[in-house]
Amino acid sequence: MQVVILCGGKGTRLKEETEFKPKPLVTVGGMPLLWHIMKIYSHYGYNDFILCLGYKGEMIKEYFLNFEELTNDFTLRLRNRQQRIVHHRNEALEDWNITFADTGLETQTGGRIARIEHLIDGDDFFLTYGDGVADVHIPSVYDLHKKSGAVLTVTGVRPRTFYGILDVDGGMAKSFKEKPTIENIINGGFKVCSKKLFEYLSPDANCVLEQEPMRHLAQEGKLAVHEHGGFWYAMDTHKQYEELNAIWNAGNPPWKVWERGVL
Repeated sequence: MQVVILCGGKGTRLKEETEFKPKPLVTVGGMPLLWHIMKIYSHYGYNDFILCLGYKGEMIKEYFLNFEELTNDFTLRLRNRQQRIVHHRNEALEDWNITFADTGLETQTGGRIARIEHLIDGDDFFLTYGDGVADVHIPSVYDLHKKSGAVLTVTGVRPRTFYGILDVDGGMAKSFKEKPTIENIINGGFKVCSKKLFEYLSPDANCVLEQEPMRHLAQEGKLAVHEHGGFWYAMDTHKQYEELNAIWNAGNPPWKVWERGVL
């Protein structure tokens, strides 16, 4: 089954990093966030990826075209055209098939997905954003999708707010909670889609998946939610970039499921 990853946004709230590179290439622990996301899916046996490119998409193409050299030691022999590059492999290459699809510089999420319809070769496909990681159990999301008969299944999460919450009455605080968990469930990505989703989308650049398409699906009872109570984190600001790297550097990051051997 194919995994579609939205990689085209400009990431303007992370300008310290995204001024020079697309957000999916911002690094966590020395590797692009996009690599971490792909490793999560690959752990569960899903190795066929479609990357919806936009802002600085050529940099994502160049990264993977040079992936072996970027991630391993090598010797470059300038005058030997028969064996120009000699690789000294520190790690085996990933067994991934990657399709790079230019979906437009200003295209919104729904438009990007609609523009890769011709590349989908099964009845269902995975879909997620290029800026979030989680320890979500991907097969469980897929199982719910099939049992529910939904057109779209999203992973619902309750993230922590970055602000302290005051309960105020008559100008006086009744309680204070430092960075509590948000009570409402939000869309955390890590979706499963039926091909019928394309009936709700348009290749128009202004089509936003999270607006009319998802509202219509919810009204029709065709939007399922897999509630995930584990780790989930999206990188949207420089503070979140620093915190995600701090989690990685502390050792045993929760989303590093590929080293736990649990399926």
